[in-house]
Amino acid sequence: MEPPCDVLIVGAGLSGLMAARRLQAEGRTVRLLEARPRVGGRMHSTTTAAGSVVDLGGQWGGATHHRFAALLEELGLTTFPSYYDGQGVFHWRGRRVEAPIAHQFAKSFLFFELEALGLPQEELEATARLQQAFNALVRSVPPQRPWDTPDAERLDRLSVAAWAASLSPVPLARLPLDWLCRVGGSGGFEPWEASILHLAWTQAVAPQAESPEAWLVQGGAGAVALRLAADLEAQQPGCLRLGVAAQQIEHSANGVRLQTSDGVWQQADLAIVAVPPPQRAALRFEPPLPAAHRALLQRSPMGGMTKVLATYARPFWRERGLNGLAIGDLPCLELTADSGPPDGQPDGQPNGQPIGQLHGQQIGQLSGQPGVLASFLAGERALTLGALPAERQRQLVLADLVSYWGPQAGEPLDLVLQPWNEEPWTGGAFTSFLTPGTWTSHARVAAQGSEGPGPAPLPRVLWAGTEVSPRWPGYFEGALEAAEWAVVEALARLAG
Repeated sequence: MEPPCDVLIVGAGLSGLMAARRLQAEGRTVRLLEARPRVGGRMHSTTTAAGSVVDLGGQWGGATHHRFAALLEELGLTTFPSYYDGQGVFHWRGRRVEAPIAHQFAKSFLFFELEALGLPQEELEATARLQQAFNALVRSVPPQRPWDTPDAERLDRLSVAAWAASLSPVPLARLPLDWLCRVGGSGGFEPWEASILHLAWTQAVAPQAESPEAWLVQGGAGAVALRLAADLEAQQPGCLRLGVAAQQIEHSANGVRLQTSDGVWQQADLAIVAVPPPQRAALRFEPPLPAAHRALLQRSPMGGMTKVLATYARPFWRERGLNGLAIGDLPCLELTADSGPPDGQPDGQPNGQPIGQLHGQQIGQLSGQPGVLASFLAGERALTLGALPAERQRQLVLADLVSYWGPQAGEPLDLVLQPWNEEPWTGGAFTSFLTPGTWTSHARVAAQGSEGPGPAPLPRVLWAGTEVSPRWPGYFEGALEAAEWAVVEALARLAG
């Protein structure tokens, strides 16, 4: 048994790190346990062989991500705007179109000006009608109580694909919903794997209309996790334990005892569990979690997601008046986005100095002005294509990049594929999703006693992590809000 602390935190992703930071600032002792040999979770950067810093996990901040922006300022890190100047590319049924980006997402067709795509008028009208119906549904969803949506039970048992097909037979009209399911921030699931109520809820709490991909972190978002970890260790040496997985949590009115994979028992007044639902389900709780909570975890899978990063000596698409944004129905890649710095800026820090180093990790070195295209293999594609030999995966990805951006796209300096489903301590995409019927049954019951749509905390065990956030789940902002909620509750219980 190690010496006790005030709060044990399971998971050193952004949410766990931030909860520890805020508790330390309140004078509380913490111990942060992380199963990986590194911090950051899905906030993870690396330097490619060519010297470019890329984010293997999350990378963007949004127009209303005020907590994330404030944290970067607090840490002394800077941002740069996502590159949207010029036209994007829309690829549909073998036809490639260069088109301008709409000023408002709500009035666009997947960011594009609908009338500029050169599509048949009757298909455009069908698309507009289905989009209007979905937007009306989103407006009807109470973000904190999605089970109170009018006609909630029917909508929760109806898949996205079935709901869309019931309203329109036009494939183009259904494309925006399919895209939101797989790569639109909702969780990397297929439109037949989740209900239309779930998809509508994702847009009620994390709307694409609020530009969640508005800016990036200079030197890579992974620098945030390294800075936070270094500050924690400076404040309380030895508080961060890497390569140590939590296995069992015993909780009572007197506090918590937690056993880790090395056989050591930890003791604290309370615990904050800040890991994705499948990892939470793998923990043994004594007494066990309430039945509805366990059922909810069984119905909260991680979506399929492999991140693709292609780096080039320069952003050649900008030279042609294009912005790197591409959306289409190609075999592998449904989205690409320019993730490089603005013209004339390096992707790291001045003078080649690293901006973060901890436990052998170092990121953020000067590498000139690269061109970077980020993309994803999402949903079933992440798993089916991920089962192919590495060279075949590379060939398929490059073929789609060439279809979007021309022959130059087929010769990157580096091509990185990060399969998040193979990460045992993450298990998939940037957030989890709920299977059909779950919101109006197990999730509703598990949330009794909670202030949001997530499961209620136990007297001595609280939840954090982006998946339980009432706003912006699946984003850095959601991870920070979940940490904030957990810390407020922790301080109140410690004081009581």
